Amino acid sequence: SDEDIARFKDTLDYDGATQYEFARVRINIFDSLRGPAMVMRLIPLKILTIEQLNLPPVFKDICHYHKGLILVTGPTGSGKSTTMAAMIDYINNEMPKNIITIEDPIEFVHQSRKSLIKQREVGIHTKKFDNALKASLREDPDIILVGEMRDKETVNTALKAAQTGHLVMGTLHTNSAVKTIERILNLYEPDQQAPMRVAIAESLVSVIAQGLCRTTDGKRAAFHDIMINTDAIKDYIRRGEIDEIEAIIPRCTFDGMCTMNQSLYKLYEAGRITEETALEHSPKPNEMAQILRGRV
Repeated sequence: SDEDIARFKDTLDYDGATQYEFARVRINIFDSLRGPAMVMRLIPLKILTIEQLNLPPVFKDICHYHKGLILVTGPTGSGKSTTMAAMIDYINNEMPKNIITIEDPIEFVHQSRKSLIKQREVGIHTKKFDNALKASLREDPDIILVGEMRDKETVNTALKAAQTGHLVMGTLHTNSAVKTIERILNLYEPDQQAPMRVAIAESLVSVIAQGLCRTTDGKRAAFHDIMINTDAIKDYIRRGEIDEIEAIIPRCTFDGMCTMNQSLYKLYEAGRITEETALEHSPKPNEMAQILRGRV
């Protein structure tokens, strides 16, 4: 549109999405030495289910919480939007909920089924994530999806929403569950960190850090670092013993938790990825090598 062109001329950057008959397309336009350039990413119109994505069963359990904060994290292009779309789709098919999404831009378009879904795009339907999030609290939602928790204000509002009886889902660009908690705490001054630890311990449902790797059949599979906020983990967060959490996750598979190495090893055992792929994507390749040799 003319508005979009004017915005690009003004800022020399543009990030948006548009819809065609065959797919939605996420568009990023930027200026460069050789003139304007464009990157386009295809977003399938059909939302894949939790089963089709081969996500662990704990993803469905998490969707049944009535309040709290669920964080899906990972680097750009790790499939965070696809995973969250699958979770929203599962809720939409199973539960009568009022869902509001705040995205920049809207990627997957949901049709209301059992749930009522309203999708808002930052820059078109609202000016800022935080403004839309504050406004959504007055719109009687059961579930709020925040595309990205970029700043302290958005994190504050998300925690407040989670504490006042809403289920909030958000994303961050962190590579592990433990790093996610550290990243949130580091947004605050040292004297604010103790009350923030209490707020996080009380509000958090789960942190899912995700990565994508190539499978042996040329497709892609997600692997995860999953932390569920059990009583033991709540205590560690309150006391600020964040490093202890890393040690407890691999032992809590009963609760649905797992480390990225455990997740990668499962894919390797199922013959879906090679040993090289497992080592390449592992956050701790030495430990991964030992697991592959059967020593751990």
